[in-house]
Amino acid sequence: MEAVGLSLVPEQLSQLARYMGLLSHWNATYNLTALRSAPDMLSHHLADCLAVLRPLMVHLDDAEAPLKLLDVGSGGGLPGVVLAICCPNLRVSCVDTVGKKAAFIRQVAAELRLPHLRGEHARVEQLPGQYDVITSRAFASLDDFVSLTRQQLVPGGVWMAMKGKLPDDEIAALPADVEVFHVEHLQVPGLDAERCLIWMRLKPAQQSL
Repeated sequence: MEAVGLSLVPEQLSQLARYMGLLSHWNATYNLTALRSAPDMLSHHLADCLAVLRPLMVHLDDAEAPLKLLDVGSGGGLPGVVLAICCPNLRVSCVDTVGKKAAFIRQVAAELRLPHLRGEHARVEQLPGQYDVITSRAFASLDDFVSLTRQQLVPGGVWMAMKGKLPDDEIAALPADVEVFHVEHLQVPGLDAERCLIWMRLKPAQQSL
């Protein structure tokens, strides 16, 4: 964890290890990820998700109350489950259109005793409620991501999109009322690939609309 600048308590490390075990065990049944080997899951999934924690924690530091986060197209819970384990004050909902994947998230929440983690089986645009942070990892283009979830974003909320190489074309295609206010280039230990985190929000004039 030191490689990504994190300091986690033993219980969190144990929960992360158990989560990866559950992901590997149930992958064949639930088709949670295309990766099959444990080392690949650690580098391509766990380390990749852990790399976004420090930027997210910087954002959360300004919050006066626990925030609600929505992980869109969560699949096996990446990054939602990892964020729920490492940020216990965060209320995390993982939504997926595949029922067995949402059921897996609920199973993880029960087995790891994460009462602040929820698995939702729904199309995101039909999901009730609003969230302070909406994130996605390999879900859709930035345009589709913000268009499908803008009704779920609280006024003043932010989108946090995990991407590989900086998608200049996708940024250029964003709706006129959405702005990219920060791009964070990430270094993922054990992964020789470009990764970035794209932070977006509605432009100030649009917040009250």
